[in-house]
Amino acid sequence: MAREIVLPPTGEPGSRQAGSLLFIGNATVLLRYAGFVILTDPNFLHAGDRARLGYGLLHARRLTDPALELDELPKLDLVLLSHNHEDHFDRKVARELDHALPIVTTRQAARKLAKKGFSATVPLKTWEDVVFVKGNDRLRITALPGRHGPGFISRLLPSVMGSMLEFETPEAKTLLRLYVSGDTLMHRDLRDIPKRFPEVDLGVFHLGGTRVLGVMVTMDGKQGAEAVRLIKPRTAVPVHFDDYDIFKSKLEDFQREVRAAGLEDRIRYLVRGEALSFQVVEGERLRPLPLRDELHKPSPHPPTT
Repeated sequence: MAREIVLPPTGEPGSRQAGSLLFIGNATVLLRYAGFVILTDPNFLHAGDRARLGYGLLHARRLTDPALELDELPKLDLVLLSHNHEDHFDRKVARELDHALPIVTTRQAARKLAKKGFSATVPLKTWEDVVFVKGNDRLRITALPGRHGPGFISRLLPSVMGSMLEFETPEAKTLLRLYVSGDTLMHRDLRDIPKRFPEVDLGVFHLGGTRVLGVMVTMDGKQGAEAVRLIKPRTAVPVHFDDYDIFKSKLEDFQREVRAAGLEDRIRYLVRGEALSFQVVEGERLRPLPLRDELHKPSPHPPTT
């Protein structure tokens, strides 16, 4: 039986009929639905800043600014962290984020966060789940397989998890199912995801073809299209593709592969600061709406080259 965590009320309207997904930058998105406010992979470094990736030598230079600053965020219920790399949880976040905020993440990342004073981490192993309860709404988060590198390289990198977020009624009826890939490559364990979760409403896919010491450690355009075809979300949103200099596969690569695979009708592209609004209609599940006006204008500063 999944562990249950009761969240305090925050004043966020608990609508089950509508929600939004705001793209802040890199893998950072802000999800609002059914009274829950969730932030993924918080990264608020600016263009020119360097993210440390480990071993005292590896780093990445940010090329863009986030659409929002950390102190501009609304009151959060929880953070979803796919793994412990500084381009997903940076030093500014480590200093300034509420250290009592629940953070759902890998066991490895939870141990490191605890050493930094974060007291409410929720570590999960693959296929383990946790349920958050807020009023009459429930959110079930299940940790999914992820592999941040091929073969032995994955052992040198932080453990990573994908996530399935299922918003439920008190009777455990699923209202919305959302997949977040995390920084993974395509690998055979991912095939178990659609077997367990055959209907996915919305998917957030981390792309970029990230290369560390010449080795690809996140999905490029081809693998991203394969992942969309495998998971089969009704709507897919690509992220994590142009914010750092170690990303080597451009969004255009993904767009070309999506066209070749006949998947264009499933994809919604967001620029930083843009939000995808959606309705959840009983009997139909998610129904994406036209992109709303930008909630927060992206920084006027051009990418650093």
